[in-house]
Amino acid sequence: MDYLYQKVAYLKGLAEGMEIEEESKEGKLLINIIDALEEFAHVITDMIENYEDLEEYVEYIDEDLSDVEDEIYGYDEFDDEYDYYPFDNFDEEDLESVEFDCDCCEDEILDEFEEKE
Repeated sequence: MDYLYQKVAYLKGLAEGMEIEEESKEGKLLINIIDALEEFAHVITDMIENYEDLEEYVEYIDEDLSDVEDEIYGYDEFDDEYDYYPFDNFDEEDLESVEFDCDCCEDEILDEFEEKE
């Protein structure tokens, strides 16, 4: 943001070179405008610095969140390479209901998601 400070300094130099009097109405106006521009340059510079700090902080949070997700959900090095979801091409017509006996409780269970052969 140095260019903002350079432009304000240039305007101050012009005002001094033109020998603008602070006592005149126009002189007061121009000098106050130049001072306001200098304040804007300070504020913008501070905002940019704060933005850069915030951006860096968000990147750290994102990395930490990614580590937590990997810890909770597990990370497979092949997850990034393949977008394989077995039910992407799910078609209900290829399925049929199948009944089978449960070994642990001896009840009949209806499985509606068995694929037809």
